[in-house]
Amino acid sequence: MVRQLQPWHENLPKRQVKSPKVYFRDTGLLHSLLGLQDFHALLGHPQVGASWEGFALGQVLRTVRPAEAYFWATYSGAELDLFFIANGLRYGVECKFNEAPHPTKSMATAIESLRLDKLLIVYPGDKAWPASERIAVCPVHKVRESLR
Repeated sequence: MVRQLQPWHENLPKRQVKSPKVYFRDTGLLHSLLGLQDFHALLGHPQVGASWEGFALGQVLRTVRPAEAYFWATYSGAELDLFFIANGLRYGVECKFNEAPHPTKSMATAIESLRLDKLLIVYPGDKAWPASERIAVCPVHKVRESLR
């Protein structure tokens, strides 16, 4: 019913969040508990981003199947929705419910602090594009191709 994602923490000069995050695996149940009757109601609800984040995170984890997965956050506001290591490379994922997501200062901080090889911005669109040298924007259904 729920997914508990543990925080990643290592010896960094930043104060890091060390409490887990909880996501509903079943977004239909979440929408029911929020009293949302249809897609239109969801789009107007303040929790639409959190709902998308939980859904997209689940899809990425199902696709990638990393041995271990974490989230990362600092008390100064930098965060990363998902962090994992695969084939010796460090990956980050940010889930954005936005038509044209773009890199943020928080993402730059995560890349630098966690020494990420690649960061994906997963969104509900159809097109993938490189946003910078180590950041790619990709639809949730193209995560596997974007990690290559």
